[in-house]
Amino acid sequence: MEPKDIPLRDRIIFALDVETPDEARSWVKTLEGSIGFYKVGLELFLAGGFPIVEWIKTRGHKVFFDLKFFDVPNTVMKAVRQLRGRGIDFATVHGNTSIVRAAASAKGEVKILAVTVLTSLSGEDAREFGLAGTLSDLVLERATAAVSLGCDGVVASGQEAAMLRASLDKDFFIITPGIRFKDSTEDDQRRTVTPEEAFANGTDYIVMGRPIRMAERPLDLVLSIQAGIQKGLKKNTNSRSKDNARNAHA
Repeated sequence: MEPKDIPLRDRIIFALDVETPDEARSWVKTLEGSIGFYKVGLELFLAGGFPIVEWIKTRGHKVFFDLKFFDVPNTVMKAVRQLRGRGIDFATVHGNTSIVRAAASAKGEVKILAVTVLTSLSGEDAREFGLAGTLSDLVLERATAAVSLGCDGVVASGQEAAMLRASLDKDFFIITPGIRFKDSTEDDQRRTVTPEEAFANGTDYIVMGRPIRMAERPLDLVLSIQAGIQKGLKKNTNSRSKDNARNAHA
């Protein structure tokens, strides 16, 4: 499957992980010439509620609503219903089969993404939680279940994106957080990849916040990231073309 036809300005989902709606609006105004997709997570939503979502939409942008719904299935279903008609593009759910199924059943026009394994978790963390097997096994198991339950995609590390593309025969979305650069200092993200690596592996969107917010020249960094995205997409296309050629002669 070839990479999806997604505008370059939408490939980066900028994480508005800031304390106030005013700060969020300032970042959108700064970046909107280059970025058209914004994440509203727990911190910002608790500070600004749906008005900040509506403000982003009035400026013609897309919204990734990242609250990772996790509760009893009936509550999750009713919560997801509250998103309908608000222009939200993607929303996340985190949980077992019954929770994910409940979210998918109530999604309406909102695309539901199942979180596989947080990119801040390492294999050691997983063992502390009592999880058996490798993180890759767990990611594949959860992604397979999510697709079968009606989710539109998954949130997964770029390290697992290639495996998911090869294993799941479906035109689903992969959204990848935990994007860092080769020379990045260590933070709470563990299973990281570069923008180029993520798209070469089959990711559709990357979520980035801190690296851009902390940059001396954020707009210049965005242009550099987008150049890396284009390289990664080209590598992905070339790799799939070679695979198709080999299969044709097998």
